Amino acid sequence: MSKIFRLFLTFIFSSLVFGGTYAWALEQSTKDMFSVASKESTLEVDNSDWAFILKRYVTVGPTGVNRFDYATVATEDRDRLNRYLSALEKYDPRTLNLNEQRAYWINLYNALTVKVVLDRYPVGSIREIKSGLFTPGPWDLPIAKVMGRSLTLNNIEHDILRGNWREPRIHYAVNCASLGCPNLAGQPYSGKHLDAQLDSAARSFINHSRGVFIENRQVTLSKIYNWYAEDFGDGSPKAILKHLGLYASPGLKTELEGDPTIESYQYDWRINKPGSGFSLSH
Repeated sequence: MSKIFRLFLTFIFSSLVFGGTYAWALEQSTKDMFSVASKESTLEVDNSDWAFILKRYVTVGPTGVNRFDYATVATEDRDRLNRYLSALEKYDPRTLNLNEQRAYWINLYNALTVKVVLDRYPVGSIREIKSGLFTPGPWDLPIAKVMGRSLTLNNIEHDILRGNWREPRIHYAVNCASLGCPNLAGQPYSGKHLDAQLDSAARSFINHSRGVFIENRQVTLSKIYNWYAEDFGDGSPKAILKHLGLYASPGLKTELEGDPTIESYQYDWRINKPGSGFSLSH
C-alpha cells in the first residue's frame, strides 16, 4: 500500500470517527492566514441583518440567561440569516482593523451557531448535532468558507480568535447555544464598541450563578474556567479568581477576596430556548 494511499485512508477514518480532528490538524496554517489586520482601515462590516435577527428572537429569561426562540424563526428570517452569512464569507477580514476584524469573527461564529441549530431544530442540546460518529457537537463540521479556506467553528474559535488574540474575554462573546454558556448578545459586536461590549459580557456571566457560585467559601465555576484555564492568567486557581474579581460586583468581589476554594465545575448543555431555566445540577 502506497504512503499516499495510507495517508488518504487515515484521513477518511479520522474524519468519520473523530469528527474531523485530523483534518483540522492539517490546517494549522489557518491561524497564520488570518493573523493580519489593516491598522489604518476604517471599513465597517454591515451587520444589519444579524442585528434584525437578534432583536427579533433574543429575549432575556427570568434568570438572566438570554434565550433564542428557534421555534418561531420565520422563513424570511432564515433567508436573512443565510444572506448575512454569505455576505460575511465574501469579506477579506485582513482588510479590517484589528477590533473590527475580531468583531467580524465573533459575529460569524455566533451566527453560524444559530444556523446550525436552526437547520436541525428541535434538539435538546447542541451536543446532539454530531461532527463525527463519536464526536458530540457541530464544532468540527466545515460550515463556512472565507478567503477560499474551509472553516469549522473550532477553527474560528481556537485557531483564529484564541490563537491570534490572547484575550480571556473572548470566552464571554462566543455563544454555544447552551444555557450554561455566556449570553448570546442581543446586538452584534462592533469594532467601535468592542471593549465595552466584552466588558459587559464578562460582567453579565461572572455575576451569574452559571459563571460563579460561592457557598461557605466553596466555589463552583463554569467549566469554561477548567477547559480553558490557561487563558486566564497562568491558569492557576489564584489567577482565575483574580480574573473573576476584575468584573465581579462588590459583594461577589468581597467573597472572591476571602480566600475561597474552587471545589467544582459545572455546565448546563441544554439548548438556550425560551422556557427552560438554568440549573447548577446539569
